[in-house]
Amino acid sequence: MPLLIPSPETLRRNPEKLPEAVAQSLALARANRHLGAFIELLDERAGVSCGEVMARIRKGEELPLAGFIIAVKDNISIKDVPLTCGSRILDHHPATFTATAVERLERAGAIVIGKTNLDEFAMGSSNENSSFGPARHPLDDTRVPGGSSGGSAVSVAAGWCHAALGSDTGGSVRQPAAFCGIVGLKPTYGRVSRYGLVAFGSSLDQISPFAHDCTSAFEVLHAMAGADSHDATSAHVKVPECEVLSLPKNKLRVGVVREFVDHEALAPSIRAASREVCDALTSAGHTLVEVSLPTAKLAIPVYYIVATAEASSNLARFDGARYGKRSADATDVNSVLELSRGIGFGPEVRRRIMMGTYVLSAGYFDAYYRTAQKVRRLIKEELQAVLAQTDVLLTPTTPSTAFRIGEKVDDPVAMYLSDIFTTPANLAGLPAVSIPWRSDESGLPIGMQLMANYFDEELLLSAGMELERLRPGV
Repeated sequence: MPLLIPSPETLRRNPEKLPEAVAQSLALARANRHLGAFIELLDERAGVSCGEVMARIRKGEELPLAGFIIAVKDNISIKDVPLTCGSRILDHHPATFTATAVERLERAGAIVIGKTNLDEFAMGSSNENSSFGPARHPLDDTRVPGGSSGGSAVSVAAGWCHAALGSDTGGSVRQPAAFCGIVGLKPTYGRVSRYGLVAFGSSLDQISPFAHDCTSAFEVLHAMAGADSHDATSAHVKVPECEVLSLPKNKLRVGVVREFVDHEALAPSIRAASREVCDALTSAGHTLVEVSLPTAKLAIPVYYIVATAEASSNLARFDGARYGKRSADATDVNSVLELSRGIGFGPEVRRRIMMGTYVLSAGYFDAYYRTAQKVRRLIKEELQAVLAQTDVLLTPTTPSTAFRIGEKVDDPVAMYLSDIFTTPANLAGLPAVSIPWRSDESGLPIGMQLMANYFDEELLLSAGMELERLRPGV
């Protein structure tokens, strides 16, 4: 869908148009409430930010994100704004500080207009698990936009925002980006501070941007990346000095993952699109290398052991005593815990907490969690080995295009398999991006995924820019 507000470049050249553009963005979000993209719109805050940005521009400050209107997933904190995580248990609990990533974007001139809908505590692949109701696909409101960062994806894909923040634990930015036909980037683990992101799977989570193209995604990443004293897992790796993305300087060596492009679960339209991408890259002079990742077929079971184990630990704090809503029927300590968590958490969150508690329990820890961590290491080593021989890896982002609301909600395994191609990058901590390629026979977007080596986001997005250049119809 086309951008419905002026571009950042237009607003940068004409800052006096910024208040009108912000108002227009907010009005579009309100007029399309049926898509369920936003949990809360921040008119007053956006207005204040707009005034501050205009004053800084008049003073001659260089603001790399001046003119960027963005949305933020509601598991990322903004001080004094309710932080719900799409859950009843937080009961509109206001955040006490602002996430480092958001602070850095605002410092660079971005204006936040609202907090977006998500699967509860970022647990889901369809945005149907939110206690605020589902987000809906902007091209067909009977379909899901993907999850868990569905609201952020909708805000960008519908043309109301220039970019948005989501979180990617197993594909929660790349999968909705593919479904909605936009760019979704998962940076290297540690590239962006997680301070202010409510933890789901601490060794997997990464704050990640959506944008209309790779250039904008790079600009947003560049503004928020870098080490942070508040986050011990943030990497002390220098952020590239280049602030402008360009096409690859040399021809690429592209690894085509055999197990993924020939996967039995692939929809025919996505299988055909994968072949088209390979043909387009070859015609453009790039070298394609078939690579194998035999252990990658185990990524989904490994992911759902590791992620649920970490979730059961991270969500223990939401107990109705220290954090969260307390049941009015509770009479003692045990009933506070049982009843508050029972009414506060939705069925998918309860399922994952129970799964995680089980795999960590005595007698099952070695069989499940320890074994999963060993296989995780093998997946990481396989990916490192093939990336040592290639510049980027190419796979489909998802096995299908956007499915209908309710189609998979009663089949958790089918839902989990939506992330079959995205979870390996999270398990290994590698950067990955979904690039829109074309649409299927129903007009639904198809995304292709690229992966690169650690902290090589500039090359990754340059390769994505090349896919944008080669895209049919461009």
